[in-house]
Amino acid sequence: MHTDLWNFALNLYARPGVEAACLQWQEQGGDVCLLLCAAWLTRRGVAPSGQRVHALREQAEAWQAEVVKPLRSLRQQWRQAATRDAQLARLREQVKGLELEAERVLLERLQGICEGWAASSESGGDWLRDLAPMDTAVHHDALHKLRVVMQSTQDAEDGV
Repeated sequence: MHTDLWNFALNLYARPGVEAACLQWQEQGGDVCLLLCAAWLTRRGVAPSGQRVHALREQAEAWQAEVVKPLRSLRQQWRQAATRDAQLARLREQVKGLELEAERVLLERLQGICEGWAASSESGGDWLRDLAPMDTAVHHDALHKLRVVMQSTQDAEDGV
């Protein structure tokens, strides 16, 4: 039985090097929630298709633009001032919590879109590549790190 996307994301994110790769991805314009969803779908053996990729991108882009990015922007704007103002620092932490909650909701929504997508023996397609922004060369290091971690996780689970 496969774990849900949120718990998969938490476990993967906690592995050495993944947080740094995800933050690098985010700084270069990538969507970490889509990246984690791509890893989850790959792990489950679900084959990508143009229609599936479009559905996930559409959901993620709207939620990121309307909810996550405004919260992240506010949190980042307060970074310096919060080092000198304890009350603002507490508010900034609350905004950070809201940002994380918004990402959790997005992962739940992405998982909802994927309901009914069964594993496939088809080997065509690459979720990580397909859900990456168009300029994936910029994100090569993050993609490579995530692939390595995913493979080591799979090997550990398989007893290799």
